[in-house]
Amino acid sequence: MRFRHSAEIWSDHPALAAGVVFATGITGPARDTKDTKDTGRAGGAEGTADAAGNVPVGHRIAEFDAVAAARLATGPETGFPEIQAWRRTFSAMGLEPTRYRCAAEALLRRFRRGQDPPPLHPLVDLCNAISRAFAIPVAVFDVAGISGNLEVRHASGEEEYLTFSGETERPAPHEVIFADTAGRAHARRWTNRQSGLSAVRDTTGEVLVVAEAVHATAAEDVLRLTAVVADELKALWAATPETALLSASSPYFDVPVGEAASRGAGPSARRRGAGGEDTRDGPCPYRP
Repeated sequence: MRFRHSAEIWSDHPALAAGVVFATGITGPARDTKDTKDTGRAGGAEGTADAAGNVPVGHRIAEFDAVAAARLATGPETGFPEIQAWRRTFSAMGLEPTRYRCAAEALLRRFRRGQDPPPLHPLVDLCNAISRAFAIPVAVFDVAGISGNLEVRHASGEEEYLTFSGETERPAPHEVIFADTAGRAHARRWTNRQSGLSAVRDTTGEVLVVAEAVHATAAEDVLRLTAVVADELKALWAATPETALLSASSPYFDVPVGEAASRGAGPSARRRGAGGEDTRDGPCPYRP
């Protein structure tokens, strides 16, 4: 499986930086993390599941939300450079930014208003908290729901999109979507709305996490964000993630679906350029 952005996306949005994290061994059913934020406890000890198989993430969510709260104390999310950049991008795509918000802005807006999102899955809840802390959209896909490759590209108008309520929609032509080889859209309006088709569930085993930003320090911030996600996966799920920072000159990531993700001593960064070269770096120090 290959994840990439189309050449047109890179050309239209030269400030784009995209980070990806792939991991296997994601277990633990969805559970309510809201009541664990104050105590810092969630089921079993850190990095282990409790008797019901729940992975403890409440204490980590609380720490990331403290970062988001500190930023919001200085002003609303609409003033954050990360959010302002996505608003300009949405406007350039013909989308009204106050009607269609990137996922990070929507999460921060609800958080500022004291509206906690419903618990979904420990990993999704955690990535939502990381997204709030960085003010960068983070999508989490169950790779089992993706057919063939996954590409961020303009829609042709023939793709199908499955909502979380089970309804089927057709993205408008030229809308930016995450599309697989079978012509199914896994996200609409770029970073606005994910599909239920590849949503993370209790049965999920392999995930692809994608973070995208378009502000001035996007590459640096996305690199830090993906390193954080990789560290959390190691600590809480004992996974060995593969990471990459994508750019116009290094535009795709070959997802090792079905391979033993535990090869090697630690997280690796897999970058592939237009010529197909593959280099690996060590972990980097330290977004529905």
